[in-house]
Amino acid sequence: MAGKLLVEIERNHFKEYAGVKRIHKQEFEHFGPFVRFLEALSEINCRAPCGAGGDGCGGSCPIIACVKTRQLQGCWECPENEYCGKLDFLIPFHGDGPRRNLGKIREYGIDNWTVYRAKCYPWL
Repeated sequence: MAGKLLVEIERNHFKEYAGVKRIHKQEFEHFGPFVRFLEALSEINCRAPCGAGGDGCGGSCPIIACVKTRQLQGCWECPENEYCGKLDFLIPFHGDGPRRNLGKIREYGIDNWTVYRAKCYPWL
């Protein structure tokens, strides 16, 4: 969606419009940082899930690094995962969904847990 919005901003010459509007509306001073934010957002592209060798959505991920270092298939194999601080950064967006899903994977196995999975994204 961010990429589509960038296309529309360009197509409608909104940069020029924002340049004119900023004289009367202080908020338009933030147009440049807003566009850079959209560009960064549009670059996030998880081509593969973490468990399938994904890259943490384009950034270094302490969870992926930990799993690799411990030679685990995933966090569900780690006895410390319920209290692991590496998962805390997910809470503001995902709530307790990731931790609940780890429990479901432990309980039902990696091949069968999706039937019981917790919601991880607000839009799903």
